[in-house]
Amino acid sequence: MDYIPRIIDKELKDQLESVGAVVIEGPRACGKTETARQITASEVLLDVDENARALAAIEPAHILAGSTPRLIDEWQLGPSVWNHVRRTVDERRAPGQFILTGSAIPADDITRHTGAGRLTRLRMRPLSLFETGHASGAISMQALLEGVSPNAPEARIPIATLAERICRGGWPGNLNKTTDQVLRANRDYLNEIRRADIANGDGKRRNPAKIGLLLRSLARNVATPAAVSTLASDMSEGNSSGMKPHTAAQYLETLERIMVVENQLAWAPRLRSRSVLRTRPVRHFTDPSLAVAALRLTPNRLLKDLQLFGFLFESLVIRDLRVYAQAADAEVYHYRASDGLEADAIVQAMDGRWAAFEIKLGGKRVDEGARNLLKLAQRVDRELCGAPSMLAVIVPSGYGYMRPDGVGIIPIGALGP
Repeated sequence: MDYIPRIIDKELKDQLESVGAVVIEGPRACGKTETARQITASEVLLDVDENARALAAIEPAHILAGSTPRLIDEWQLGPSVWNHVRRTVDERRAPGQFILTGSAIPADDITRHTGAGRLTRLRMRPLSLFETGHASGAISMQALLEGVSPNAPEARIPIATLAERICRGGWPGNLNKTTDQVLRANRDYLNEIRRADIANGDGKRRNPAKIGLLLRSLARNVATPAAVSTLASDMSEGNSSGMKPHTAAQYLETLERIMVVENQLAWAPRLRSRSVLRTRPVRHFTDPSLAVAALRLTPNRLLKDLQLFGFLFESLVIRDLRVYAQAADAEVYHYRASDGLEADAIVQAMDGRWAAFEIKLGGKRVDEGARNLLKLAQRVDRELCGAPSMLAVIVPSGYGYMRPDGVGIIPIGALGP
């Protein structure tokens, strides 16, 4: 299969020109190795090369020898490599020496020995709709942060196609498979997480059945700020007694370490009002297809549950916003206040510019989303936070335009970096 260009390609190239090593982090099978291979001159694959893995444990410096940039794939399987990469970069004093890829953060956090100035991190996620060709990119996230109106011709993704995209996900290895094959592959992915991958997060053996129940609980609560105690109690199925909240918290941390779960943190602006901000994170899988796999759904079954469809659509949009925002040097947050006012996504650039988005599956709720955004814009202290660069409602299909009230309408099929 030909390589599919990724939004992250330019960021990787730019970083290699300025630092000695780049660490690409992301969930297993999101495409890290193939992306790195587009620019590397040599490689060592620690996940499949047992000899190299043994050598990494005994004499890690030896696996660094090779033409540069040199790829060290799944570096966390030989964590002592980290310090040798740091030292080698110091000795060579040249950019672009190594690319390290990893689908887990070592439990002992070997990276606590800082690589500042020598190594930089790059987060990679599954394919966005723009990368799979299902979004035109006519509306640019970078442009939205600059205040450019979201004008675009009609972009239509039929609701059945949208359900299929949510169920299939953005996994590069699944692009040429049938939907039935993909659904099975995604369920197998979760089974591997339960039985094997979870140990890569903290080195501890976990109960696969309990992990499966937690994944199902997360799937039922996707795109919500569910408390750990809620997830733990929701795990009771049949004869299961559930899980204690502190144990569930440990399991969740491990799922974050292997980058299967990526929580959406709360935005904390300075407000004009006395509203109390809710700081609990919103729960997301790194790709909504994993929630589908945990619940053993199909596109047809998803179409019969529009409430769940709406939550999974939100999770799909958050996945894509994260990909596009990263390219614009920005982060994606959520906003929730104690009086019920909320915004599904706040994209904030490093220089402080921000844009707020509501995500609506049904067109009848667009007005509600627009009202929320306008209230939020009035509530934020503009002297300290600045005015919003954009307020917009993201919908499945339609035209991109600005409403008379100053709120944009963005079809997900038009959005891009």
